[in-house]
Amino acid sequence: MSHRVSLKNMVFYGFHGVYEFERELGQRFYVDLDMKADLSQAGKSDNLQETVDYVSIYNQTKEIVENHRFQILEALTYHIAGEVLRLHPLVEEVIVRVRKPSVPIAAALDYVEVESVRRREQ
Repeated sequence: MSHRVSLKNMVFYGFHGVYEFERELGQRFYVDLDMKADLSQAGKSDNLQETVDYVSIYNQTKEIVENHRFQILEALTYHIAGEVLRLHPLVEEVIVRVRKPSVPIAAALDYVEVESVRRREQ
């Protein structure tokens, strides 16, 4: 059986970007996580120890976005996904989406978004 646990539209202040001023001034980043896991045992037992601890995942995501600096969103999504898989053995697959609303390009748009899909290696 497969379950999906999602954390949607988390907002963090980070310092990511190709340009120096982006890494100095910072801005808001919006993050979504979708995780696939077999949580049947947790459903039967009603035990937090047998499920995905999304408070822990939120805190780990916050730490990466706010305390590390990446030039490109692809690197940020890659590192978030890697930490989720490394620290949460029940998670079989994670999809990370990061939105950056203030991009230094001459264009009218709401945001740029990068999505990374990573699966646990067998």
